[in-house]
Formats: sequence, structure tokens, C-alpha cells
Amino acid sequence: MKKNKIFALSLAVLGSVSLLASCGNNEPVEYALITDVGDVDDESFNQTSWEALRDFAEAHEKTYGYYRPTADSTPARLNSIDQAVQRGAKIIVCPGYLFEDAVYEAQTKYPEVKFVLIDGTPHTTDYSDYKTAENTVSIIFKEEIAGFLAGYAAVMDGNRDLGFCGGMAVPAVQRFGSGYVQGIDYAAKQLDVQTTVRYYYAGDFQATAAATALMDTWYTNGMDTVFASGGKVYLSVVEGVKANPDGTWIGVDVDQSGVDPKVLTSATKGLRESVTSALEVYFNDQWSDIGGENYNLGLDSEFGKVEKKDYVGIPTADKAWRFKTFTVAQYNEVLADIKAGEITITNSTTEAPTVDAAHTTVTWDSQFAAPAEEE
Repeated sequence: MKKNKIFALSLAVLGSVSLLASCGNNEPVEYALITDVGDVDDESFNQTSWEALRDFAEAHEKTYGYYRPTADSTPARLNSIDQAVQRGAKIIVCPGYLFEDAVYEAQTKYPEVKFVLIDGTPHTTDYSDYKTAENTVSIIFKEEIAGFLAGYAAVMDGNRDLGFCGGMAVPAVQRFGSGYVQGIDYAAKQLDVQTTVRYYYAGDFQATAAATALMDTWYTNGMDTVFASGGKVYLSVVEGVKANPDGTWIGVDVDQSGVDPKVLTSATKGLRESVTSALEVYFNDQWSDIGGENYNLGLDSEFGKVEKKDYVGIPTADKAWRFKTFTVAQYNEVLADIKAGEITITNSTTEAPTVDAAHTTVTWDSQFAAPAEEE
């Protein structure tokens, strides 16, 4: 094994942060990733971010590793960042909204370290101050567009009873869900058909017994497809869909068609591309081009050295296109309408999307937005 290739796994140690295990325990690790509440094998958000960092570091013969906080808390995330810096990290990828306040603090504490924050913008714990320092880049995606396209395509392909099973009610998941409902409603009106939607949050980015039981009920009662949005919560949907031989489900963040033959499509965003682009800018000593900026990537977006591209959508590769009647040509048509501004997709994370009651009925098994905490 090459000396500069560090393969990491996290070890939960009582009373401490996760430790980095590698071949060469005293070697510095320049490129680091801190996981959110999931792990790097979630077939989704963490895994894609990790693989992007790993592949880039290996291609450029740089040391790399990842750290998993021992708890879902800002102090635990900061401890993992501290450990990464102590082991020589010069650039740290923090995937997830939950890192916002940790990165806000760390970017000041370690001005010489570069931070790539995915799905969030740095702010204080009490939200009183927002600041993206020069050593940080914030990347947010327009998940509502990807969700819209997945919902639209599902209805256009003949699905009428649809569900949404989110992990936790965090902004990225909410935007996916909101767009999904809007896409379902838009297609229902276009086709002049009736659709029903069930909307639920599991409260975790893991499969839960409650979510699995509910998915079984949904599919037993004839649910056509469910959008699984949030780390390993998809495993609850995978179990539930077994109750309906004709049922399918929709993946999230990346093309999940390889996970299960019952995946209808996936609402994707350019995680790999954005992480790779940020690392490329750092590697080429051009950080000033992106440092201190907040990016909101959607369709025809620019980031780093990459020309305009679509960072959100559904996969169109042959292996991933499992629709029976909906075509790539139809997909490109609705994509063009969105780009032209002929379709408006809202992205509120505080208010549920409105639908045309004559075509879409939504049952909210969970509140769209989590109740505000009392001060």
C-alpha cells in the first residue's frame, strides 16, 4: 500500500471523539472529511462526499481520511474538526446542514485551514450572525428542482398514489419534499388526473422501526412509489415496498438505481462534482476564487473552474431510466420550461407547498416544518 494513501474508519471510543485508523498512524492527513450523523456507507450523502474526496486525493497522491463524531452535537463535530487539524488537515469537507454552527466557530479558530461546507451556511448557534469567512466555501443545492422533477416524472409515468419518507426535517430534506409535492401536482394538472400524497419524516437518518412499519402499511394499501430522502432511511422503504410487488421507490442525492431494482428514479444533486471542484481549486492554489462565497447550485450553475452545468435533476443514463412511458425527450422539455422560467418552484422550508385540491390530496403524517423551539 502506498505510504500516502490513508484508509480511514471511525472508532467510537468512550469519552472521546472518533479516532482515525490508518496504515501509517503517525502520518499527517491533508484532506479530511467529517461525517454528519450518518456514515460513509450510507449509499447517499456521506458516501458520495467521501468517495469524491478519496478519489481526488488518491489521484493527486495526497493523504486523506475521515472522522465520525461520537455524538450528534456541535461539540462532538468540533472535536472531530480539532482532531483532523491536529493530524495535519489543510482542507476539511463538512457535508450537511448540521455543521453550520461548528464551521462558523472552526473557520475563525483555524484561519489557515480551508473548509467546504455542503448544504449549509456558517452561523452562530443562536442564528444571530451569519459569516462565511475567506477560508470557507458554502455550497447549497436547489433540491426543490430535483424533487419536482422526480415527482413530475413519477406521475407522468402513471403513478397516482405517492409517498414521501424523509429522514429529518432539515432544510435540504424539506426542499426535496416540497419540490416533490409540487412536481406531482404540476403533472396531475397537466394530465387532468387525481393523485394522493402521504408525507412523513422518520426523525432520523437511519431506518427506524416506526418508519418501516408505516412504509409496510403504505405499500400494503396500494402505494405506488415513495421518495426516500435522508441517508439510510431508505432501508425502511426497501422493507416496506416488499408488500407491493408492483411498488417502487425514489432515491435521493445520487443515482441509487444500483441499490435496488425497485428504484424508479433518483432526485440527484451534484455532490461529487461540487466536492471535486472545491478540492481542485484548493489543489491549484486558487482558493481566492471561491473562498468566502455562498453558492446555490441548480440548473445552468457555475462553481469553481467548472463551466455552467445542471447540478440537480434525475439520472438519464440507460441503466437508471426505469420509466415505462415517460421519455427522456419529455424530461428535457420540462427541464427547458424550468430554465425558461415558465414553471415556478417554491423553496420555503417554513411553509408547506400549496396544491390544486381538484388534482392533488396531501396527507401530512408529519408537519412539513418542525415546530419552532420556545425561547
